[in-house]
Amino acid sequence: MIITPKIALRIGLFLLAGILFQVSFFSKIELLGTSPDILAVIVVCLGLLGGSLAGAVGGFSVGLLIDCLMAEPLGATALILLGVGYCAGLYRERFDVTSALIPPLLCMGMTFAALLAFSALQLMLGIDVGVSIVVARDIIIKSIYAFFLGVPIYLLMRRILRPALIDHREARRRVRRRGRGRVRELTA
Repeated sequence: MIITPKIALRIGLFLLAGILFQVSFFSKIELLGTSPDILAVIVVCLGLLGGSLAGAVGGFSVGLLIDCLMAEPLGATALILLGVGYCAGLYRERFDVTSALIPPLLCMGMTFAALLAFSALQLMLGIDVGVSIVVARDIIIKSIYAFFLGVPIYLLMRRILRPALIDHREARRRVRRRGRGRVRELTA
């Protein structure tokens, strides 16, 4: 991804809108006893589209702002979402997104890992939370929600950031044929 000032503004506004939707809308909805968490999904999608640096910076920014808004231990969510964004971006840099199932599956897996890490971090910090089967059920249900929310969020973010994306499939190369001197273009 090529980050220009306009693209950075688009990313910032998208992240801010995601935080506002999470705090004002998604945290109020309860399906099957828990509410969906779109912040990890947004960070994973940003990492998949922008790479490890964009994912890590976006994850840290979202996490720090949500920690400030929710009056949680400062930096806990920022640290976890930084790791989530970095890992999603690292996946993009190492492997190609060749299937339409990769973004939602990665959103589901990374949301599961983020919620598990956040629960472990709360236990290590000594925050009084009860450990029960309900916590495990919430983590699994939120991961399933992340799978279904991953598709529209990934497509929306891809649409918003389309001018900055570099698609390797559109690269063209020239091949010269000897003898006749003709030039023909092939798609890679």
